[in-house]
Amino acid sequence: MLEKYPREVKLVIKHYPLPSHRFAEIAAVAALAANKQGKFWEFHNKLFANQASLNDAKVQEIAKELGLNLDQFNQDLNDPQIKSLVEREIRHARQAEIRGVPAVFMNGKQLTIRNVQDLEQAVQNELKKNK
Repeated sequence: MLEKYPREVKLVIKHYPLPSHRFAEIAAVAALAANKQGKFWEFHNKLFANQASLNDAKVQEIAKELGLNLDQFNQDLNDPQIKSLVEREIRHARQAEIRGVPAVFMNGKQLTIRNVQDLEQAVQNELKKNK
C-alpha cells in the first residue's frame, strides 16, 4: 500500500506485546533498541521468524547477526524511554480493546482485514471519501 499510495498512506507501528507470549515485551523493546541503530525492520523480521524460540540468548544472537553494536544495543535494552514507550503503547492498545495482533486502524477506526485485497479496498474506499 505504501508503494501504491505513497502520498496518501502512512504506516504507523504500535507495539502491543501480547501478555500470553513470555518474550513479547522484551522483543518489542529489542526492536526499538535495534531501531536506534537503523535496523528496526531487519530485527523485527528476525523476531517474527524466530518467535517460537525467543529468549534472551536469541535476542542477543539476532543483534549479533545484524551487526549491531552490542554494547549500545544492550544499553538501549534498558533505556527507560524505550520501556516507557512500549508500556504506553500497551495501555493504548488495552484502551482501544485490541484483543490480538496485528490490528489495523485507518483514520482512527479499527478494520477487519483478512488479506491484502481487503486492505486495498479499505484504502480505496477511504480515499474516495476524502476527495
